[in-house]
Amino acid sequence: MGFLDQIFGKKEDQDHSKSLWKKIESQKDLDAAIEKSSQQKVLIFKHSTRCFISKTVLRSFEKQMQASDKNFGYYFLDLLAYRSISNEIESRFDVVHQSPQLIVLENGKAIYNASHQNIDLDKI
Repeated sequence: MGFLDQIFGKKEDQDHSKSLWKKIESQKDLDAAIEKSSQQKVLIFKHSTRCFISKTVLRSFEKQMQASDKNFGYYFLDLLAYRSISNEIESRFDVVHQSPQLIVLENGKAIYNASHQNIDLDKI
């Protein structure tokens, strides 16, 4: 099972990683994240649950999050389950959709975005 655990992750890893994020599952959740960006930088990670590359980038980013002392709000969007919210983010912040994608909000505006292997917490 070691090889499969490396690809798909262990159950305890998945449970722990869920606690790192606030989920965006509704327009209300997105509005709360935008409002929070007036107090601290908000990072929205848009993830495709069917994509191996997205899963790999997500894992790498979560390791950076765990090692970081930066005070950010971390938000997670399953863009397959909540595509309409992903579309709203694209139109509201004028950021072309990608997956995986990291969008940084500050004071209600997108100030940075990156996709795929360019997603790196140290660049923020």
